[in-house]
Amino acid sequence: MKLACLTLAFLALCTIVRNESRFHLNWLGDWSSALPEAPDTHIQAPAPPLLVNRLPQRVVDPIILKAAQKHNVKAALVKAIVTAESAFDANAVSAKGALGLMQLMPETAQQYGANPLDPVENIEAGTHYLRVLLDRYKGRRNRMARVIAAYNAGPGMVDKYRGIPPFRETRGYVARVLMYLKQYERELGSV
Repeated sequence: MKLACLTLAFLALCTIVRNESRFHLNWLGDWSSALPEAPDTHIQAPAPPLLVNRLPQRVVDPIILKAAQKHNVKAALVKAIVTAESAFDANAVSAKGALGLMQLMPETAQQYGANPLDPVENIEAGTHYLRVLLDRYKGRRNRMARVIAAYNAGPGMVDKYRGIPPFRETRGYVARVLMYLKQYERELGSV
């Protein structure tokens, strides 16, 4: 019983010290306020976690428009991919490890120099990748369907099957993105 009481007292003291770490015991035995330490400029603080997962479209749309213009990709396509991939959940993580709004694999995010959980960087990198896929399938039959399938299953699979791979998930994904694409083309026009 004494051990349990001592353990609880120790844990409580640790919590107080951790929560009140801005105070220290001076050489006279008095508690005094410590001056805040200067931040180490060599260590970059991680991006603050988002308070909400699903971002409103009014927040995401300008990010999409900017990235789409920069990479000469239809904003409607980018928005359709975001909708199908994450439903605007900036903290989405797939079972396969894809991250963020456009569900970038960590290797893809690294390739494009992006933090996949930063909405701006995620959309920028995902849109850049879409541009690469659009260029890759330029002049091919069913170009848009190939691009969308490659975004989902990878260009290697699209090349292997010379079109949309015969996977139920990929075929459903392509149909869903094409549906969203038509909807967003009506909303956004030719942007």
